[in-house]
Amino acid sequence: MGFTVWFTGLSGAGKTTLSQAVYYEIRRRGLKAELLDGDIIRSIFSQELSFSKHDRDINVRRIGFVSHLLNKNGVNCVVAAIAPYADTRDQNRRLIDKYIEVFCDSSLDVVIKRDVKGLYKKALAGQIEHFTGVSDPYELPKAPEMHLHTDGETVEESYSAIIRWLEEHEHIPMSGVCTPSPFTAADEERWRERLSQLGYSAR
Repeated sequence: MGFTVWFTGLSGAGKTTLSQAVYYEIRRRGLKAELLDGDIIRSIFSQELSFSKHDRDINVRRIGFVSHLLNKNGVNCVVAAIAPYADTRDQNRRLIDKYIEVFCDSSLDVVIKRDVKGLYKKALAGQIEHFTGVSDPYELPKAPEMHLHTDGETVEESYSAIIRWLEEHEHIPMSGVCTPSPFTAADEERWRERLSQLGYSAR
């Protein structure tokens, strides 16, 4: 039975960066794993959905169910998805046997400064509807397994805390006692490039 590490938090809080780093490390330690990015899943499996609460909940439950199926077959999942509503996150927690919630906590001021695409600026100007943290709520996790303050920590500090937690709770082997895998970030990049060539929005 695999586990799921679910990164939740506002857009720009560091979910994608940290989830990729953790996924690569899990693979390098010889474990089966899959990275499920919320934006990619939405572009492939949930193209028909809007950003209303109802449709957001459907998308988050879909990601949760895919994670459950993969875990059932021994594949660990690393998920990066805002998942703004507590009740839907709780549904996934009940469904997934080994559910590890990582709250990437960053202030709105900081994520706005990080926003190179200018999405927050557009949302604040009323040009984007249903934008989490601006015109739609983000319900704070009450008891996440890990609470990272990504507006004050470096990426390395947050990453190290996650890996240490996974080791201490025996979800992943210690780096010195596992059989390393030859997997690299370049392998993942080649896979994403192939998907793009086939017409899938994997970027």
